[in-house]
Parts: sequence; structure tokens; C-alpha cells
Amino acid sequence: MAPQGFQDKVAFVWRVADKLRGTFKQHEYGSVMLPLLVLRRMDAVLAPTKDAVLAKAATFASIGEGEDALLKKVAGHRFYSTAPWTFASLLNDDKNLADNLATYIRRLSRDAYRVMEAYNVDDKVARLDRAGLLYAVMADFADLDLRPVVVSNEAMGYIFEELLRKFSEMSNETAGEHYTPREVITLMVDLLLTGEASKELTENPIPVRTVYDPAAGTGGMLMGAMHRIKAMNDRAIVNVFGQELNDETWAIAQSDLMIQDIDPAHMRNGNTLTADAFGTAKFDFILANPPYGVDWKAYAAPIKDEYDKLGFQGRFGAGLPRVSDGSLLFLQHMLSKMKPSGSRVAIVLSGSPLFSGQAGSGESEIRRWIFENDWLEGIVALPDQMFYNTGISTYVWILANDKADADRGLVRLIDARESGTKMRKSLGDKRKELTPTAIEGIAQLYGGALGEFAGDARVKVLANEAFGFQRITVERPLRRRWEVTPDALAALEASRPWLAWKDAPSPGAFVPLSGTRFATVTALTAAVKKLDAATPLPVVRELVKLAAIADPEAPIIKGKAGPEPDPDLRDAENIPLPAGWLAFDDKAGRRRWSTPPRHT
Repeated sequence: MAPQGFQDKVAFVWRVADKLRGTFKQHEYGSVMLPLLVLRRMDAVLAPTKDAVLAKAATFASIGEGEDALLKKVAGHRFYSTAPWTFASLLNDDKNLADNLATYIRRLSRDAYRVMEAYNVDDKVARLDRAGLLYAVMADFADLDLRPVVVSNEAMGYIFEELLRKFSEMSNETAGEHYTPREVITLMVDLLLTGEASKELTENPIPVRTVYDPAAGTGGMLMGAMHRIKAMNDRAIVNVFGQELNDETWAIAQSDLMIQDIDPAHMRNGNTLTADAFGTAKFDFILANPPYGVDWKAYAAPIKDEYDKLGFQGRFGAGLPRVSDGSLLFLQHMLSKMKPSGSRVAIVLSGSPLFSGQAGSGESEIRRWIFENDWLEGIVALPDQMFYNTGISTYVWILANDKADADRGLVRLIDARESGTKMRKSLGDKRKELTPTAIEGIAQLYGGALGEFAGDARVKVLANEAFGFQRITVERPLRRRWEVTPDALAALEASRPWLAWKDAPSPGAFVPLSGTRFATVTALTAAVKKLDAATPLPVVRELVKLAAIADPEAPIIKGKAGPEPDPDLRDAENIPLPAGWLAFDDKAGRRRWSTPPRHT
């Protein structure tokens, strides 16, 4: 349940943002308002201990790690400021406001300053100053009461996230790169918190859970999961962790953690696939909306190196997908973050990871590995047009290593494509949304007992074997006859073997063979030798190839091992595996398909 009154603060900041019209483009509003909101919150939080922090800082010649820790202790928070001003006192010197604000930002503690630096605040302040808007905007923020006694950490989180959502919708052309619609996050979290996971949260007096997002964007999934878990049990201790590649997006996510008094070190900056910031750490709930269809060729070297050198001791042992789509790399990484038991994974994917790749390809081998470990619990097909920058069909995969006995070896498929409601106003490619009622209905379909929704066309439960196939090569016998045509002779005399023949006869030497049909290679070879006994074997072979004609009525060509296959008629068929072909391999300690040729 969202705290009361937070919408008033949201509306206040929204009105301030309107002053940016004409100086900034709409999609830039968030990059100005959000860092100023974070600064104002820090200013309000630090006010009671500010004098003590300044007095302590004055005793230090410089601030190293030890001094940094001491100042945080004096401040009573994970950050502090050694600037002599508050937001209100900055306004007392309007002529030097821009310079003083820049100094104010630089005198934040290191973690806090790094976040502001990622926002590129200096550029925003300079533009506001040039437009004559800086004083008015700062004065408005100084009037915004964000003291902890008025606005709790939880309420501050809701204010920040609601503004982030609104600003993201304004910039819908780029929002999809960093922001997942809130209703999709809600659905994913509800799907994660089903069954035993939900029971443990409600029955345990003080459950402790970890949540991780390797493609954290602005941190919406982490905050959504944290709020949902706390709504189920307000005494729950939820520790969130994430990693994000884009600097400014990372700054937004870390800001959200900071203003809710969460250790900012839990949100790391960098490429998850090439530099995992959390090493061997394992988590209870792992969820992500990774970029799909994104080429990973530019940073393929360290990924391939990990695959070659570490295999299953690393993250990508099951295989590497094509470089045009790294979605299944993220999925493998997420699975590597599961605890030995009890972890659950939710990931948004396009249709490509479901179907792409032939037998033996990286995609097929990754899917096979997932089924052999019996990790895939279910897939929910979402309505199309749900995201800001794509209208394609998307799917939520739920994977777990805590399947109930009744669910082992089975996968739930939920068709929620008709659950979307058309929006009155589209936001980029987003034209549909999921209402709270729709989310509840989908979660009930997914979380119901296996027989509860029998007969419902939206629900299917399939055995793992239903997703596996034997890929069988179908051969047909080679049937050929040979006819020396004028075209074949012309091609022969232009071929490489003929041109390499030093004592080649004059052109047309084999014209007497033109129009003649031969039933076997032996007969054709004998005819050539009769015309010129010195004909090299490569020339004979070239003529045999050029004169060959497929003929279904011709005799079957046989080799030493029997009938020869016709490569032109070769085909492949995917044959569904019969029930029971996914057996448990006690020696390897995991499930394996019991037939060598596989396709998933």
C-alpha cells in the first residue's frame, strides 16, 4: 500500500518542471528534476546534524577513508555534506548561486557526488543559469518540505518512482531502453511470489530476502519487488542489488536507493555480461527485463573467453547464442545467481529465445540445459504493444529450483495476450496496459493448482519432453544418368582441370560424345578414354560431374558401403520425444535427454 499524501509532493515537482518549457526538451525534464529532488532530500535529511558535521570536518586536514567513515557516523546517514550552505541559504547570494551550487555538489561525500556527477548536473545548472531560471527553480525546491518527519523513506521512494514513471512516459521514445512499465513489474513480482515463496513470506515472522536485477535500468523492478514483499509482510527485511550499464540510468537507480537509506553500494555501474559486479553472490529472487535483440559482438571477447576457459564453472557453460541477441546470455547469468535451492527467476524475453537456433546451436543447447535441470516453471505470453519502444510480442519466463513435487517435469503456459486494455493515449509504442484486475487474474491462473483451471483455453501444462525433439536426417538414394550435352562440353573446356591439362587436345576433342547417354560412370569413363587415353583423371571427374542428370527412374548409385545418398534430396525432421525420455542421470547429478540428437 502506497503511503498517503505522496502525490501532493509529486504534483509540486511536476509544476516546477513546467518552468523548464522552452529551455529544455520534454525528454530532458527528468534529468533536471530528479537530481535536484535528490539534493533537496539529502539537504533536508542532513539538516539536524549539519553543524556537527562541519565542526568535525574542520578538524581534518583532508578526508580519506577513515575520515569519511567518521563523518558518516556524525551525520547519522550513508552520506554527508561539508558545504556551508543549505538549500535555503544558497538563495541569499543570487549572483553567485550557480557557482555556490556547483561547490555545494562537489562537497558531498564521495558516493553522493559520484551519483550527481553521473547525472551531469553541472551542464543542467549552467543551462538553467543562462536561461535565468536557476533561482526560481531552486527557490521552489527550497520550499518543498522533505524532512524525514514529514516524508518517510518509503514515501520518498514512492515520490521518486512516480516522478520517474511520469518523466519516462514523457520521453517515450527512449523510455523503453531503461524503464519497464509498472504494471509489467507488478505482474512479474506477483508471479515470483507464488506457491511456497508466498507461504514462507507470510508465515515467517521476520523473513530476510535478497532481490537482484542484472539489467537494473532505473531500479524499478528492485523497488517493485521490495514494496510487494513488504506489503505481504511489513516486518520483512529486503536487500536489493543491481547493476546497470548506462551511467545516467545507474545514477537514477542509485539515487532511489540513497533516498530510501539503502546502501548505494548495492547498485553497481558496468556491463553485467563482461564484468559481474557481484561475483559469487547468490540471491533469492532474480528478475530482469534485459535488452532484446541487442548485438553483443562489440564485447564478445571476454564472454567467449569465459565460455572457453571456465565452461560450467563460469556463467555461460551451456552455450553462446548468436551475437545478434544477448538475451540468453542474461538468462544464463541470472541462473548462475541462484542459491542451491529456493531461488526464483523472472525475465522478460521476446519470442526469439523461444524458437531461434537449430539443433546443436547455442540457443538450442541453452534451452536443453534448462530443461535437463527442470528449471523452467512457466511462461506467460503478454499482450503486444505493452512497452514504450516496441510493439512486439513479449513473454515472461519463470524459472525456479524450488518446484513443488507436483510440478516437477512440467511447464505451465499462460496465454494472457487478450488481457491488455487499450490506453486512451498511447505512449510511443505502448498502446495497452494491464489493469490491477487483469494482473490478479493472470497471477491466479499461473499460481493455481495444476488441475484447477482444467479446460481453460488460456492454460496449458506440458511435460518437459514436449519441448524436446530428435532431429533426424532423412536421406534418399542417389539416382543419376549421364548425358554429354554441348553445354557440358563447353563448361568442361572452361574448367580448371581442363586448363591445367598441359597436353590438352584442341577444343571439341570430345564432341563425338555429344548427345550420348550413359547409364554408369564406368561407361562414360571408358568412352572418354577411348577418344583420348591420356585424359587426366581430374578432367574425367569434371566431365562426370557436368554430365550428371538426376533421374528418379535411373538405377540407384551404390558405393562400397551400399547406396549413396543424394545431397540435393537431403532433409531433416524434428520428431517429438516420447514420454519418459527425459531421465535422471545419477552419475552426473542432473536430468538428461536419453537420446543423442536433440533440439529444444
